[in-house]
Amino acid sequence: MTIAELDPKRVWKIFYALTQIPRPSKKELKAADFVEKFGKEHGLETYRDTLGNIIIRKPATPGYENRKGVILQGHLDMVPQNNADTPHDWENDPIDAYEYEIDGEKWVKARGTTLGADNGMGVAVALAVLEAEDLEHGPIEALFTIDEETGMTGAFGLEPGKLKGEILLNLDSETEGEIYVGCAGGMDVSATWDYTTEPAPAGYEFYTVNVKGMRGGHSGMDIHEGRGNANKTMARLLLPVLEKMDGRLVSISGGNLRNAIPREAVAVVAVPGCNAAALKAHVGALEKIVRKELDGVETNVSLFVEDAAAAPVMQGDVALRLVRAVMACPNAVERMSTDMPGLVETSNNLAIVKSENGKIDIVCLLRSSVDSAKENLADAVRSVMELAGARVEISGAYSGWKPDMKSPMLAAMKVVYKTLYGVEPAVMAIHAGLECGIIGATYPGLDMVSAGPTLCSPHSPDERVNVASVAKFWDFIVELLKNIPTK
Repeated sequence: MTIAELDPKRVWKIFYALTQIPRPSKKELKAADFVEKFGKEHGLETYRDTLGNIIIRKPATPGYENRKGVILQGHLDMVPQNNADTPHDWENDPIDAYEYEIDGEKWVKARGTTLGADNGMGVAVALAVLEAEDLEHGPIEALFTIDEETGMTGAFGLEPGKLKGEILLNLDSETEGEIYVGCAGGMDVSATWDYTTEPAPAGYEFYTVNVKGMRGGHSGMDIHEGRGNANKTMARLLLPVLEKMDGRLVSISGGNLRNAIPREAVAVVAVPGCNAAALKAHVGALEKIVRKELDGVETNVSLFVEDAAAAPVMQGDVALRLVRAVMACPNAVERMSTDMPGLVETSNNLAIVKSENGKIDIVCLLRSSVDSAKENLADAVRSVMELAGARVEISGAYSGWKPDMKSPMLAAMKVVYKTLYGVEPAVMAIHAGLECGIIGATYPGLDMVSAGPTLCSPHSPDERVNVASVAKFWDFIVELLKNIPTK
């Protein structure tokens, strides 16, 4: 049985179809084609803008014409992550998704890659609503944006005057039973060094040092869990190699996405032959230390050394300045919210460290629900990098989404959820970037809320979606559409 046979089939068959379509951020054209064709084949008004965002409209069913228009919103792209032992061509290969059971609960995940339930499940729910002929609802629009994960390009470029609805229901939240009414804003900080190379001194031996097996995850949803950051661990590994072992750096690469906590890092170093044993001992000892420090959070951390081919090394002290900058750079949670217990207010993900073709790049993604705190943290990161001689660029800033606890849609959702399940849903804010705030800036006055089924470990190959939560969420959406406030 494929996942297309799971219940509710009308949702899972569409999600399965999405897993067969490559759709990494900035390369989600095939997914956009699929959604556009879906709308037209079902006889629905379908519009695609120049960026690739798609709007599909479905008229109200008889008797519901006086309800406020609802915009069901999700994003088409996904985070492309795969384990080192799972080759995957993200522009051509489908995702191999399967069902499994843990402690009596059924889940769906992918073999060795991200699943794409973020936000494929939201897209599937919206398309299932558009397709269904047995639902009762007012006017519906479905908005499918592009490139949410790497810059929210679709949301930023959304044309004014195209959407007609008064309520925006974002389908990109990740815990069933929770309704989100606010999110953090974000900002990118990038640092760059130039370097030249030279031959290593005589008598040097070359080694590849590896940091593997960390869990990674979503830099907003998982940042508070204390998961390891492979870039920070690699800097910790390299510092004594460069400072005390006369080591030289050939190359470094850690992380590949700004919004994913880096799981792996690799560097090639050269050390005098007389220090080779010390290098290997240092890596072995550090592995034990890191495992002990992260015990209970990380279970598969591995640090190891392999022989490498001779190659030119970085000239001068640029490698040492880079490593010291990574060591000193703020990372993970900076401050917890004082307004909402358990919510991260401000954080930084030191996401990418990479050397290539004479250039070293560091990319950080900062998040905060307080703009001034985000800007202050950006200045701290910038200061560290500039002290190390880097050129720094701050870009992509966007504000968060301010909660509206008097939202009529929120009130309706609470009533419907309690009627269905006997308990009130939790009302939350999220330390991640949802598109609501950006869309709301273009369409002021929208009544905005966010909800979704239960996903775990998005942005990593451990990503999984709870099967029962999908059915529960679908039932909730079906009943909610019958109870949308009147105009």
